[in-house]
Amino acid sequence: MFDADDVKKLREETGAGIMECKKALQDANGDFEAAKGMIAERGSLKAEKKSERKTGAGILESYVHNGRVGVLLELRCETDFVARTDDFKNLAHDLVMHIAAMNPESVEALLAQPFIKDPSKNVGEVLKQAIGKIGENMVVERFTRYEL
Repeated sequence: MFDADDVKKLREETGAGIMECKKALQDANGDFEAAKGMIAERGSLKAEKKSERKTGAGILESYVHNGRVGVLLELRCETDFVARTDDFKNLAHDLVMHIAAMNPESVEALLAQPFIKDPSKNVGEVLKQAIGKIGENMVVERFTRYEL
């Protein structure tokens, strides 16, 4: 079937909680890839349920690349507590780096682009996974990119 090492590996790859990983492996009868798919699907469902919630907190993340490209991003979440977490800050940083490299024209275009750190997912899917993992609605409110 599966053991604690499988649960640990699934947790490391997906970022999901231990109990969620264990349940996914049980539901998939120990099939690791099927369990990964279940976690991704469940994360998307969680994200959809939370999408109507108000995002009253967030952060502004900035990034300047070689003094020639600059990005300012407003990433929103529901609470100030989540806005201060490393997971949220890392997501914001990954997004500004993506924006600097890929130059999307709008938030909608950004969400549709393949994510530069993992081209098998688009930015919208990465955001949904973060919502599922963190447990709050998150929205890319706006961004600005400057280039000399």
